[in-house]
Amino acid sequence: MMEPAVDISGYAYEDPELNASHDYLVPALLEELAALELPTDHKQVFELGCGNGSVADLLTRQGYQITGVDASAQGIEQGKRRYPHLKLQLGSAYDPLADTYGTFPVVVSLEVVEHLYAPRLFARSLFDLVEPSGTVIVSTPYHGYWKNLAMALTGKLDRHFTALWDHGHIKFWSIGTLSLLLQEAGFHSIRFRRVGRVPALAKSMIAIAKKS
Repeated sequence: MMEPAVDISGYAYEDPELNASHDYLVPALLEELAALELPTDHKQVFELGCGNGSVADLLTRQGYQITGVDASAQGIEQGKRRYPHLKLQLGSAYDPLADTYGTFPVVVSLEVVEHLYAPRLFARSLFDLVEPSGTVIVSTPYHGYWKNLAMALTGKLDRHFTALWDHGHIKFWSIGTLSLLLQEAGFHSIRFRRVGRVPALAKSMIAIAKKS
């Protein structure tokens, strides 16, 4: 007898709170946002992949106006229940988001691109959502020679590449490949910072890029 198909429609969230990755991602994000010196009346941020709304809530408390979408119905439900003041909607990086929401001076997407089957469509959505001279801030787990070697030598490759994690990581990015993805979409002045541990063994990397 054939087993019923597994629902793969959305990433699962245990609760509407920040998680351990935010301990190193959020401080860097706040630094990058502050460095942009957005005018008080133009501190608008679109979060592509807002999950359970916890980062959107934190940014709102820092004075930013947040619009967020996520493909996880569970995440959006938790976010709306816990943070009813936020503008969170069900939506995908594959949707024509700019047609619905317009453009923003900053678009943020934390730990999303590694989950996507079609990352070029994601990058195109980022580009369309960013207004001219705007900034995109994208994070994803970091991969590089020394980190990959260290994982291989310590027997941690299986745990890191998470093949048995439902809704988990399906793409594994380096600075080179993520740079190329953003360049293809039309971004320029791309720079990176690595966060969590020492740079060679960083947990994640954050790309900051501009749109002309």
